[in-house]
Amino acid sequence: MATGTSSVAEAVPEFADAFGFDEFNRMQSEALPAVLERDDNVVVSAPTASGKTALAELAICRTLANGGTALFLAPLRALTNEKEAEWDRFESLGYSVYVVTGERDLNPRRAERADILVMTPEKADSATRKHDSHRYAFVTDVDCCVIDEVHLLDSDTRGAVLEVTVSRLRRLCDPRVVALSATMPNVEDVAAWLDAPDACTFQFGDEYRPVPLHAGVETYANGDNAFQDKYRRLYRALDLAQPHIEDGGQALTFVSSRQDTVRAAKKARDVLAERDVEMGARGDYDLHTEAQELRNDTLRQSVVDGVAFHHAGLSREDKNAVERWFKEGTVQLLFSTSTLAWGVNLPARCVVIRDTKLHDPLEGEVDMSPLDILQMLGRAGRPGYDDTGYAYVICESEDADRYRTLLREGKEIESRLAGELDAHLNAEIALGTIADLDDVMSWLKTTFYYVRAQSAPEEYQFGGKLRERVRETLQELVDGGFVETDAELRVEGTPLGRLASKFYLRLETAEAFKRLADRAGEPPEGVNDDAASRTADGGVTEATVLRTVAEAAEFDSVSARRDERDAVRAVLGPEGDELEPGNRKVLAILRAAMDGTTPSELQSDAWVIRQNALRMVAALREFLERFAGPRAANVACRVEARVENGISEAAVGLTAIEGVGKGRASKLAAEGLTTPADVVEAGVSGLVDAGLSEGLAERVVEQARDLPVVTVEWGGFPETVERGSSEMHNVTVHNDGGGAKAEVRVTVNGVEMSSEARYLGEATLPVGVFGGDPDELEFRVEVAFADLPLHPVVETRTVQVQ
Repeated sequence: MATGTSSVAEAVPEFADAFGFDEFNRMQSEALPAVLERDDNVVVSAPTASGKTALAELAICRTLANGGTALFLAPLRALTNEKEAEWDRFESLGYSVYVVTGERDLNPRRAERADILVMTPEKADSATRKHDSHRYAFVTDVDCCVIDEVHLLDSDTRGAVLEVTVSRLRRLCDPRVVALSATMPNVEDVAAWLDAPDACTFQFGDEYRPVPLHAGVETYANGDNAFQDKYRRLYRALDLAQPHIEDGGQALTFVSSRQDTVRAAKKARDVLAERDVEMGARGDYDLHTEAQELRNDTLRQSVVDGVAFHHAGLSREDKNAVERWFKEGTVQLLFSTSTLAWGVNLPARCVVIRDTKLHDPLEGEVDMSPLDILQMLGRAGRPGYDDTGYAYVICESEDADRYRTLLREGKEIESRLAGELDAHLNAEIALGTIADLDDVMSWLKTTFYYVRAQSAPEEYQFGGKLRERVRETLQELVDGGFVETDAELRVEGTPLGRLASKFYLRLETAEAFKRLADRAGEPPEGVNDDAASRTADGGVTEATVLRTVAEAAEFDSVSARRDERDAVRAVLGPEGDELEPGNRKVLAILRAAMDGTTPSELQSDAWVIRQNALRMVAALREFLERFAGPRAANVACRVEARVENGISEAAVGLTAIEGVGKGRASKLAAEGLTTPADVVEAGVSGLVDAGLSEGLAERVVEQARDLPVVTVEWGGFPETVERGSSEMHNVTVHNDGGGAKAEVRVTVNGVEMSSEARYLGEATLPVGVFGGDPDELEFRVEVAFADLPLHPVVETRTVQVQ
């Protein structure tokens, strides 16, 4: 590899075909020696669209040339998929690219053999937490980590994850780090965190922008109606975009939601037609023909007028088509959500941010982050086409000065770890990477939080009390039962701490889950706490599971609008009246999801809330299994299956069959088949009669046979016993199907005699029959499965005392 040249073929001759151009630009050429000639970490801050991706690819090329593995951290999952497609250029050179997505899709063999790994920060966090498992051992073999958009550190919701993940990765395998960022004033803080020397730290100013930028703030006359205000801002946005469209240019307008992209595009078509703005697409016969292939009906009607929308809910094919038409100039006005600014490079002559506030399902109305604002504005100006890019923020008058300051001075990158220090410290202790107080201090010094606090001690209120602050946080973890310590200040994670870390729970949520589990193991009031008196589940019911999840701290900021509250009331009736409106809204969404009928007023937030709730129900199930036993966990397991599949309580067991979800379960339940045992008994012909194809019916029956089939054999169990006498009898529990973790429990008149958690094959239970004071004894054998949404198997025998 050669430096001192702007020629791609001379600089990286082995990899020249992996680049889509022949010459590096000025910014790339200046940074190239640091990337290619040195082993040091590199930090580059440069304007959006200045060509930072090529530097990432250069770092990857150097790693591959040395026989190493590169990890690319992308800010969005959508971008990871795009990189996989884009980097088929490396595949054609004989190198493998592998995107690490969800746990279920992970192919450890492919990941281990990959030359280039692509992940989001969240996935890398998960992988590094599990690095000592066989499935994720590959993450410790990374030789170079490229962080795309490292200014994501400043994100309220995702910054801390990126920070601790990079710090952990450096402790695990100490890869070279190449961090790339849009313009940030305090690049030296990021360089200090990553130990990048001055010669490898670059801060390229606006003079390196490929197209000069004119940015401004525009206000509008807001009223009392939020819906009408959106249209006032839309008209203002069109006023700003129209001159550029009429001049043959393009405009990209950012709005707050997917739904708003569609509404704004439809309205803009009408307004531009009323204003008699000429759009070249209207006479483009080829475009009209191609548009017929679009899957989205509204988009199909819109693009033929040169107006389109782009959001994550569109099919991949539709998104690709919109992106291509916009790059070609066929689409002149595009409406999008902010995620486009972080992903696809779609510059436009004019960029307008119509909405500076957005509705977050978990947080309510929030201001768009300064990071997002700057990222979006940076898309203004199309290299090779525009002499100047124009970017505007539309906001209320009282916010104008704040945005003008942002445009003038930029945004310093701050650490967001302080607000989550306890949870992340608990995670490191649970992982075993921290063993004592000295380790705690060493870990903290590897974080951006520590570096930034040294740089701005007044803002971080550090003073000289770092050790005391860490001790306080550690003591809070000990007091909460997350961490154990000894006199020599050695620390170790408890089961509670490890579960909180595993499921990324806020610590107050983990404490609430533990309290419910503890209640499940407590004896009823006024009864001694011994093996013969513990109750079934301490009141763990469908209702308590749903309520505990709905009250989780993760949902504390959920809000409920007036029309939503009416829908909540319709779903719940008086249930949860004492809850805060936001938490009650969560409860209603979960109740409605279980029935498969979410009211339209709740649908906009339902998906996000439901996905977060499913993660927490799964966590609660493990809490209950660990601290209360499989029987309590089974309740949560069935709730989880119902929320996910929208199936009745009677038929929830069908979802235990692999390949049976909501649609197939509903078909079977409609024919009276509500359990896996019913499915086996009905056979293939019965499932075909229920509407399944023969091939599918065969697979479903086969999968149902793999589930447990439990029978209870009472043997010579008596029907009567003499008062004052006692007898011992054996009761045998048989499992004639697939094995599974289960709790086998025996009670008499509701009082527990024995309980055993085991992997169920066959179990023989000695049961004592005592002729005491009651005239009748009801013996109950119950088998419950912690990990399967099957109803507990219950068999009873009644013995008369004579």
